[in-house]
Amino acid sequence: KTTLIKEICRQSGVVDEVKSPTFSIVNEYLSQKEKTIYHFDFYRLNSLEEAYDIGVEEYFDSGNLVFIEWPELIHSILPENRLEVFLTYTESEGRNYEIKVLASS
Repeated sequence: KTTLIKEICRQSGVVDEVKSPTFSIVNEYLSQKEKTIYHFDFYRLNSLEEAYDIGVEEYFDSGNLVFIEWPELIHSILPENRLEVFLTYTESEGRNYEIKVLASS
């Protein structure tokens, strides 16, 4: 997951080191075009309330790019318009990617 996000950030002109925010919950990166990118890892969160406590809705409403690893806990509050990427690994095929574009009607 983080490797994919690193590459997207690199392509977006981020010069900061992109690493998993496992312990910090969220990392903030700045692109060369002065655009902010947020990178969340919700693996360590125990409840949806914790996500609200860190202000996750403000990040979503910021208009900036937001990457989320382990979104299962907050699935009910994810923005309607989003791109979901599912990564799986199989012995025979290696890594598989499934991409879903979700948009409000």
